[in-house]
Amino acid sequence: MRVHFGVIAVTVFLFAAPAGAQWLKYKTPGIPRTPDGKPDLNAPAPKTADGRPNLSGLWRENPGAYASNIASDLKPADVQPWAEELYKKREAEFSKDFPGYRCMPLPGFFYAFGLYKIMQTPGLTAILAEAASTYRQIFTDGRPLPDDPNPTWMGYSVGHWEGDALVVESTGFNDRTWLDFGGHPHSGDLRVIERFIRKDFGHMEEEIAIEDPKVFTKPVTISLKAELAPDTEMLENVCNENEQDLKHFVVTEADQKRHDIIVKVPREILTKYAGTYEPVPGGLAGLRKPFDITLEGEQLFFKMSDGGGKSPLEAKSETSFPAFGGSVEFFADDKGTVSHLLIRIVEGDFKAIKK
Repeated sequence: MRVHFGVIAVTVFLFAAPAGAQWLKYKTPGIPRTPDGKPDLNAPAPKTADGRPNLSGLWRENPGAYASNIASDLKPADVQPWAEELYKKREAEFSKDFPGYRCMPLPGFFYAFGLYKIMQTPGLTAILAEAASTYRQIFTDGRPLPDDPNPTWMGYSVGHWEGDALVVESTGFNDRTWLDFGGHPHSGDLRVIERFIRKDFGHMEEEIAIEDPKVFTKPVTISLKAELAPDTEMLENVCNENEQDLKHFVVTEADQKRHDIIVKVPREILTKYAGTYEPVPGGLAGLRKPFDITLEGEQLFFKMSDGGGKSPLEAKSETSFPAFGGSVEFFADDKGTVSHLLIRIVEGDFKAIKK
């Protein structure tokens, strides 16, 4: 059985893509640089002719655990029973029916997988996403949202400025997409409010509020951080070109039994695993920065250090914890001190050193 964890699957593809003559190392013109020629990401944010922050640029945003569980910060009671039951069913089946595996789009607001490009004009802000080569149109010309829209995959988006924040409201989604790779559904009543704030030249914050009373008893609010990706470009990504994955998505009864088996690991052992881990260079493109393994009560969590939700790690043994469509396995030296971990997925084993 071949199972991908969404963000890692996408970023592995990007990492392995051929460079060639595709402008991947072309220096971006017009950006501030330090004396040694490197991009100065801490320089002041650029402005448009009318004094607004200019969000234009190529951005990289890692949603962390929110990619697999958009509701990771909620309590079970905050999710409607039917939606929680469907989420658990999809998760137990390793998300084999995820629409993206069949080259269908993600919801319009959740494009943050790999790279995306913002192109801002006075009346329209367009977002091009490298993942699946999708796009969004955010109209900032004063028009209202449509009263009775024909439901679409990407929805309809209008924006306005509140100080230095671009506030985007989106409605009119169909109910065929998932909110995350784990399988949270949404209804046609989905409404999304986003706030984009460019803090300086190379850093942007995005707040996303998801409202859908048919699925959640309260709004789902998440915060993400994006970093400018200078001196490179996006690659064309045609999802259904030579598709070879779906035939391998077979979930057996034995798979589901293994998914349900949870091992109780003593807290003193879990405590040794907690800490910050530094990915070894040349590994997963989605894990360029350090990440944290935290312990809350008797539960380990995986969390990116630069933001995103947390993902629980359920034990199958004292050292192995299934995650990302594979497993996280911890290793200790001859003195019993935890030295590193391996993320084992179908693309290979990827190492991170405990700091």
